[in-house]
Amino acid sequence: MFSVPVTFHYSFNDLDETARRCVMAEFAANGAKHLVLTDGLIEKILCDISMMDKLDKEMHSAGLTFADAHAPFGIFVDLNNPDERLRPKIIRRHQEHINIAADMGVNTITIHIGNEYCHPQVSLDKQTDNVIDALDKLLPTAEERGVTICIENIWCRLNTPEQLLRIKEHFPTDALGFCFDAGHANNVEKGYLYERNSVYDSYILTNTPAVYDDKVQEKMLPHIVNCHLHDNDGQFDTHLNVFDGNIDWQKVIRLLRQAPRLKCIQSEVIAMLNCVPIRTLCETFDRLGEIE
Repeated sequence: MFSVPVTFHYSFNDLDETARRCVMAEFAANGAKHLVLTDGLIEKILCDISMMDKLDKEMHSAGLTFADAHAPFGIFVDLNNPDERLRPKIIRRHQEHINIAADMGVNTITIHIGNEYCHPQVSLDKQTDNVIDALDKLLPTAEERGVTICIENIWCRLNTPEQLLRIKEHFPTDALGFCFDAGHANNVEKGYLYERNSVYDSYILTNTPAVYDDKVQEKMLPHIVNCHLHDNDGQFDTHLNVFDGNIDWQKVIRLLRQAPRLKCIQSEVIAMLNCVPIRTLCETFDRLGEIE
């Protein structure tokens, strides 16, 4: 068993209230205790504040709680966005995401810092400075609300472990940590096996050679607070169920058990896309918890 809560991501975006309650009940019936306050759910709350009370009642009725959160993301909300007209609005939005997470009883929120190829006219150093500037404005809110912001490894130059560590050096506060994404790390480790892969497809947009790395988790380990666990074959980010790809889960779990700041284990398997039954998903994470 894991010594920290296990929490499940599920896309509720296209479900009405009845279907949402059924999904929650199905997770509870299969032993789950916690779900992720997803970017989609946060968006729903932003659009309709009454959703906060609805979700709270639905989760309580199912015997579940939210244990972590993922902020909305994309080119117009990621922290590296260089548009000076938008940046104050992006900061305010993320402050509200943090407040919503805290109000829903959640103490970690994953925030994408962004992908540098979306802004090819802006240097990598400048985009990094934009991220640092945004975090400088967001961390007081996080500290006040008792929420840890977790920035995530992807497969682009802006979110390598080295870049995350460079950003973290500016902020010794415990209100900033890392979200280790096992699927993204596998793309960075094994993408070279394929002529086309996620890493290659992003680096070519910046006219730089792709860089692969088999030590992503080890580099991030001291600051891992949250994690996204899902599988793939190393080529693309398919969010398969754990054990359905080629990730070395013995290594991943062994290292996670050594992470000094770890607060939760998260399934980021996209169950609907990959036709994974909720029962199978819960049983798989029970198996994962047996790895020593």
